[in-house]
Amino acid sequence: MHFRVFCRVLLLVLCNNALAVYFLSLSIRKVVVTTFVSWLLLQVAYFGSVLFLVWRSSCAQRGAQRAVHCQKVRYQSQEYHEGDE
Repeated sequence: MHFRVFCRVLLLVLCNNALAVYFLSLSIRKVVVTTFVSWLLLQVAYFGSVLFLVWRSSCAQRGAQRAVHCQKVRYQSQEYHEGDE
């Protein structure tokens, strides 16, 4: 998700949350507190998803490096065995 899209979704969710809390409780204090808590939870979720994507990317990169290494080892062992004959 691009950062601009994330900011728009974040703003939309926070505004909907603020309106819903205000109409249910008619308290500005509750609106501020719940909006701040919602904002904080969404930020933590976004940061966690970025960390997950970085971790998944590094795992895929390590897997590709292992595959290349295994191919090199197989090729070298085939050359070694052909040289024995």
